[in-house]
Amino acid sequence: MADTFTQIYIQVVFAVQNRNATIHKSWEEELYKYITGIVQNKGQKMLAINGTSNHIHFFIGIKPTCCLSDLVREVKKSSDAMVKEKRFTPFKFNWQKGFGAFSYSHSQLGNVIRYIENQKEHHKKKTFKEEYLDFLKAFEIEFKDEYLFQWLED
Repeated sequence: MADTFTQIYIQVVFAVQNRNATIHKSWEEELYKYITGIVQNKGQKMLAINGTSNHIHFFIGIKPTCCLSDLVREVKKSSDAMVKEKRFTPFKFNWQKGFGAFSYSHSQLGNVIRYIENQKEHHKKKTFKEEYLDFLKAFEIEFKDEYLFQWLED
């Protein structure tokens, strides 16, 4: 075969440290544009990005040569620095360690994009913790409760 042909779609989810509600409506769009720029500069395709005051989701088409952990590390490091440099919040801002990554088929693109676009509405009914646990269970990802969300008691 002369070339490599793939369709790899990944939804990435990560939270503000301690799940603090520090992402404000007044600057979240700039944050999303900045993150989109990082993803695109790394040669990947941003399909959707959105979130709430305490976490974000982004959905990408990813090339097989991309190391997802390296990409997410760069997104978090650079966007964290941008938030601090622009002094968007008077509160301490850091992303929480770790992330969730969930893969989808081409037939699911529309549903995942709509889901991400409707994050604020969705979270009027479900907390981030409930949502994240639902993802882990739906994708049959093993986890230990004592290591999940260890920074805050609910």
